[in-house]
Amino acid sequence: MEVDLSWNVIISPEQLDAKGLLLHKAIILRLMDDIASRKASKEHGYYVAVTTLNSVGEGKVRELSGDVLFPVTFTCITLKPIKGDILVGSVDKILKHGIFLKAGPIGSIFLSEKTMRDYKYVGGDNPMFLNDKHANLEKDTMIRFKVLGLKWLESDREFQVLATLAADFLGSL
Repeated sequence: MEVDLSWNVIISPEQLDAKGLLLHKAIILRLMDDIASRKASKEHGYYVAVTTLNSVGEGKVRELSGDVLFPVTFTCITLKPIKGDILVGSVDKILKHGIFLKAGPIGSIFLSEKTMRDYKYVGGDNPMFLNDKHANLEKDTMIRFKVLGLKWLESDREFQVLATLAADFLGSL
């Protein structure tokens, strides 16, 4: 999804340039750093990429530091998981009671063994879940799954996602 956002970008005096070309570059680079460190919001989901810098407002000098604050508006691609979404992720960690997955910027996805029809845990040096059709879910396996539920964690600025394989055409790819 693309969203239009407003942000304040702070540029240090060393990055200011009379010609404006380096200033424009500095604003874009700082905006990208700010977005990467902000990671996600409950309202918009994960910030994936800045696509367009729509406008740069007049800079205001901060008295104590000499930094310049520029209000900017931009367009950003976001990813917000929603209950019922079908996503693809890779197996990150396998435990007896389930699997942890990663899908793009979403790093906290749990697939409980209770929601994996016909799969049984197989322990050992290379733990995995195996079903009767000899399909195995092991580390780095790509899995199509359905979002069963999610929770926003403000302190970590991320969503915890609960996944399931209980639907048609879900499982290892």
